[in-house]
Amino acid sequence: MNLTQFIRRIELKRKEVPSFESYPFNLPVILNLHELSLHPKVTYIIGENGMGKSTLLEAIAVAAGFNPEGGSANFNFSTFDSHSELEQYIKVIKGVNRPGDGFYLRAETIYNLATNIEELDREVGGPRIIDSFGGVSLHEQSHGESFFSIFSHRFRGNGLYILDEPEAALSPLRQLSILSRLDELVKENSQFIIATHSPILMAYPEAKILELSVDGIRETELEDTNHFRLMKQFFDDKDRLLHHLLRNSH
Repeated sequence: MNLTQFIRRIELKRKEVPSFESYPFNLPVILNLHELSLHPKVTYIIGENGMGKSTLLEAIAVAAGFNPEGGSANFNFSTFDSHSELEQYIKVIKGVNRPGDGFYLRAETIYNLATNIEELDREVGGPRIIDSFGGVSLHEQSHGESFFSIFSHRFRGNGLYILDEPEAALSPLRQLSILSRLDELVKENSQFIIATHSPILMAYPEAKILELSVDGIRETELEDTNHFRLMKQFFDDKDRLLHHLLRNSH
């Protein structure tokens, strides 16, 4: 047991859940959730679409003090109040140490984050917020570039970082660069919780991979995930896979 990690585990207060027949409690991940023990460095939450990865990650982030749409604990903007009530039923078991930094990064709301930064910099005097993100407006960069700027410049180490499907904005080369930066931050006493579909991002050594399915939650290895096996099958014998996939289209 590592008592120094920022978040040790997550518990679902099942006795307080009003009904497991309504959203978000009817999601497969919640139906089977009692508690999740997290890795002190990197935990991946993976699974097919519809399992509830992003909903669970959002609940963890909000319960840990982050804005539902992303950012650090100091951000409180809301462009569309769509987050679920799940965080009210999540108990975050923390370690003895507190993070010196933190960020909840959602690929789908990065535009809203960029807009809020510009609004704050227009309204508030003193040092510009954007300077801690690399100094260049996130709106003036591509989706992938803005994401990489946040990861490269804003994440300072000794932090709790929660990332929701970051590969949506990143090329394979950038994903490898993210792994390198992630390693630097881990060595600076950071903890990551990442929801992803990317076998590249899942490859960080000694990380914990939690796979969600309709049967529950299981810890697995990269090579045993459906994501890895499918990609390996594709690259090992692309023509055969495409033949079966496309044979009904001709």
